[in-house]
Amino acid sequence: MVGPIPSVIRVRVFVDGRVQGVGFRAATAREAARLGIQGWARNLPDRRVEAVYEGPRDAVEEMLAWTRRGPAAARVDSLDIHDEEPKGERGFSVG
Repeated sequence: MVGPIPSVIRVRVFVDGRVQGVGFRAATAREAARLGIQGWARNLPDRRVEAVYEGPRDAVEEMLAWTRRGPAAARVDSLDIHDEEPKGERGFSVG
């Protein structure tokens, strides 16, 4: 018997701290692939990283928990998280 399909959610995240030039986006893409998250991550001119995560609620919540820590060389000072309507993202890209 097949269980219920997990609800898909989408969040847009702005990550502030030492998150550029430390492999943050590449590590984010690896973690997203591990969790089955779709979306993207890019650097912003103000030194923040912007990312979109779309997938099952549990996976997105785990991705957000990872983002609060980031990779070893990063320092995450704050996250600004916005809920959005899912758009059917495919894959995870780094811009």
